[in-house]
Amino acid sequence: MPLTTESSYQRSKLLFSGHLETIYPALFRKVEIQKPVRERIETPDEDFLDLDWFRSGSRRLVIISHGLEGNSTRPYMLGMARKFILAGFDVLTWNFRGCGEELNRKAIFYHSGATYDLETVVNHGQKNYQEIYLLGFSLGANLTLKYLGEKKSSNSKLKKAVTISVPLDLASSCKKISTGENIIYSKRFLTTLKAKVVAKSLIFPQELNLKMLQKTKTLRDFDDFYTGPLHGFQDAAEYYEINSSLQFLDRIEIPTLVLNARNDPFLSTACFPTKLAKSLDLIHFEFPKHGGHVGFSGPSREKSYYSEQRAVEFITHDL
Repeated sequence: MPLTTESSYQRSKLLFSGHLETIYPALFRKVEIQKPVRERIETPDEDFLDLDWFRSGSRRLVIISHGLEGNSTRPYMLGMARKFILAGFDVLTWNFRGCGEELNRKAIFYHSGATYDLETVVNHGQKNYQEIYLLGFSLGANLTLKYLGEKKSSNSKLKKAVTISVPLDLASSCKKISTGENIIYSKRFLTTLKAKVVAKSLIFPQELNLKMLQKTKTLRDFDDFYTGPLHGFQDAAEYYEINSSLQFLDRIEIPTLVLNARNDPFLSTACFPTKLAKSLDLIHFEFPKHGGHVGFSGPSREKSYYSEQRAVEFITHDL
């Protein structure tokens, strides 16, 4: 069965904890890459999405989705894009609603299960390609898995997918990131999320009640007061239940890699479904001991990131 608990990943001796493996790449990594071509596309509900294209004339396209409060310019996005460009692929990175350089037209933002936007990107991006591959980080990884489970084999161009640092169970992972020493992460996310609510409330005062911001102390509070109701869910509990990708894994019909580090400070134990992994033939689970959250940096500066090596290896194998 496709379950790997003993990974070949070796972390740097200087990054001796999951927190360091998470923080160091996010703050200090620099990626040299060609400037992408920006394209804005319209969504079916008359909003827009901003896409970044890295084209070289390939017939194979990799579409990469970012994590919570990320965007297409984050080092992990550019590092992965560069790795696939060097491997001969065209690459498309995109910005979720509210994560680009300007506010979107609608009151809604993005969320972990907003597969309608990923579908819009895939439908637009696939036009000139024979093969499509999906790759997602964190929230974008949950989104990718849910999308694949919903769509099954309806798109014959979709060949493989790679998901990295996936919060397969949203409720328990949200609880973990909001407790103990992990609070530093949740507070940072809350700061930017609250700022977006304030900015959008100037345009949509009826949909976004600023009075609730004073009661918003955790990410679950934010999802209770804003993410859930704004996107048609009763509260955070219903939002997590409906959109957790764990329940979609057995519906995925293309080879897919789930790469989750066991020392990831964001992920709960439910994000390492060993028993389920042994029963699924198309989902390849790899749970290395180290890696942090969207980390997996090489053992030295000269070595490329393991997540990038593994992604290219998985997607190009047997092509």
